[in-house]
Order: sequence, then structure tokens, then C-alpha cells
Amino acid sequence: MQRTMLKSKLHRVTVTHAELGYEGSCAIDEQLLQAADIHEYQQIDIYNVNNGERFTTYAIRAEPGSGIISVNGAAARKAAPGDILIIASYATYLEAELTTFQPTLVYVDATNRIQRRAQAIPIQLAKSA
Repeated sequence: MQRTMLKSKLHRVTVTHAELGYEGSCAIDEQLLQAADIHEYQQIDIYNVNNGERFTTYAIRAEPGSGIISVNGAAARKAAPGDILIIASYATYLEAELTTFQPTLVYVDATNRIQRRAQAIPIQLAKSA
């Protein structure tokens, strides 16, 4: 059996540009792409925390160290500068590979600078009444 798993994510990046006239894609600071092991032209899913939009596009490189997160083309209607996004990539793994599987999780600050990295999301606890 094969399973599609979260391979990596950029957690809570801030949109810096929304370019309706630019060729459709999402431009991401090259340092963030490398940290999250996302390749240029790779399919990505984007989840907009501000408005609930969820959409699929592909990644392109933006200037390294620039902090750029630019949602382009038709997708520019789904995010605006200042919006908070989660950018995810997925991969298919064989069942045997899952024994050593760990996603790459990249957390950033308000200017899209890497603050920390992790390989697991803490278990969600029940809220006390």
C-alpha cells in the first residue's frame, strides 16, 4: 500500500505580494524553498489562515533572503499582502517507508525569517472546561 503524507510545510508565512498579472504560481524566498525541500515548479497546496481559501499551485523561486511570498496569477485573488499562509507539499510513500518517515516543518517570524524547524507536530490536547 502507498500513502500520501505531508512531506513539508512552511508554517504561517506572510504574503508580501499578490501579482494578478504575473504568470500563475507562488514565488517563495529560495532559502525557504530549500529549508522545506520544495523544488521550483513542484506542486504545492496553500491554506490561507485569514480567509479560509485552500488552493493548489506550483512554487517558483524568489530572491534568496528576501522573505518574498508572492501569490501570482489567478491565485492572487485568493490571498492579499499581509495574509498568513501555510504552504504544504506532499509525497507518496510505501508503507515500509513510514517507519522512518518524518515531515520537514519550517516555522517563520512575521518577516518570513526561519525561527525553528521540527519533524513532528505536538499532539493536540483536549481543552479543559
